[in-house]
Amino acid sequence: MSHFVSAAELSDLIVREPRLRVLDVRWRLGGPDGHPEYLEGHIPGAVYVDLETELSRHGRPDEGRHPLPDTETVQEAARRWGIDDGDPVVVYDDYRGLAAARAWWILRQGGVDVRVLDGGWPAWRSSGMVVESGAVARQPGAATLTDIGGGSLTIDEVAVFPASGVLLDVRAAERYRGETEPYDPVAGHIPGAVNLPTAAHLEADGTARGAVEIRANLAAVGVTDETPIAAYCGSGITAAHTALMLAEAGIDAKIFHGSWSQWSNTPGRPVATGPQPG
Repeated sequence: MSHFVSAAELSDLIVREPRLRVLDVRWRLGGPDGHPEYLEGHIPGAVYVDLETELSRHGRPDEGRHPLPDTETVQEAARRWGIDDGDPVVVYDDYRGLAAARAWWILRQGGVDVRVLDGGWPAWRSSGMVVESGAVARQPGAATLTDIGGGSLTIDEVAVFPASGVLLDVRAAERYRGETEPYDPVAGHIPGAVNLPTAAHLEADGTARGAVEIRANLAAVGVTDETPIAAYCGSGITAAHTALMLAEAGIDAKIFHGSWSQWSNTPGRPVATGPQPG
């Protein structure tokens, strides 16, 4: 089964599946949250999710900019969103699925049946679907989540990962090479990592490319069906998007959620620059 639903499929699910829960995860790195836009218009029945407070936590600099919350915190949030065990969930955002992928990753790790709206809010609007305004509050649910951290690597685990698998740096190429770093104290990449920006897996309209194209992208950086894969980005958000793309192609990947923000804020960690893994 695909990890995505189209706008037409979601519209049908809203009508025929009363247990469906839709989550709006609009968010921008370094900008205000998407709650005002959500109030102006959202998919009918969608509950707003705050990525900064419900899908991450505040931590020390050496934990990264978006450390994973604990399972209990996410479980409490899922219950606020009205989720019960067995409820199907669809998540979306308004920018390339990056924030939605964070929700997808966390809820999937927790055992929730979750999919992502392909193309997000722009796809819904361009399809001419019904739009609702104002806040939606659900009756509290009783979902029980399993450990959400099982697919995550620690900073020590990611340091040695290139020796046994392919570590993907999914940031823009100029950040990988160390030519610019807009958010973190040091520019460059983790030694041994190869660069494959997550945007390579997207069409111009923000929808997902097919499995054949995703696999071709991976083959170009040395990935085979037997290769263990892990991904990192700036702070763990975009890496979840790469994991989503790979899952759609039938490939499991781990995530270093601390990502470059944790690595570059931890004294003593080596840094590579330039176009090669180093």
